[in-house]
Amino acid sequence: MNYGTIKDCDIANGIGVRVSLFVSGCTNHCEKCFQPETWDFSYGEPFTSETESRLLAVLAPDYINGLTVLGGEPFEPENQRTLLPFVQKVRSKLPQKTVWVYSGFTFEELLNPASYAHCEVTEQLLSLVDVLVDGRYVDDLKDISLRFRGSSNQRILDVKASLKEKRAVLCKE
Repeated sequence: MNYGTIKDCDIANGIGVRVSLFVSGCTNHCEKCFQPETWDFSYGEPFTSETESRLLAVLAPDYINGLTVLGGEPFEPENQRTLLPFVQKVRSKLPQKTVWVYSGFTFEELLNPASYAHCEVTEQLLSLVDVLVDGRYVDDLKDISLRFRGSSNQRILDVKASLKEKRAVLCKE
């Protein structure tokens, strides 16, 4: 997996001060995507053990609320396979931090075994996520007044509750 950018101090992509990892590779190709360069799986730098160590170090301070993973598309199957062991390390070493993931795939698509986005690690990766912002960006539904999302079709989901209830459960504001 490659990544395009790491933001060490991000307040736009989740609650509180966060560390954001922008992975490379996306097959959704949303019209008017704000980062079309990240569609290319080769864009940016390789995600290495050194990258993991750097991320764990910048996540450690108390003022950092957690990790946000976006892209590109974190739930591209090849990205999931790399992200799973990394997110497991984050959970193990920094259990007090929250994990947010932005995906163009919906929660329902991710859980559907027949969906392109579903692979052998999807459910395990989802189980480590606190908040999923799901759904493709739709320019006709763009709304700059929305918090943490770009278009009104996108949802901010409580993943733990959603998995428990086996349906999408919105986060309480």
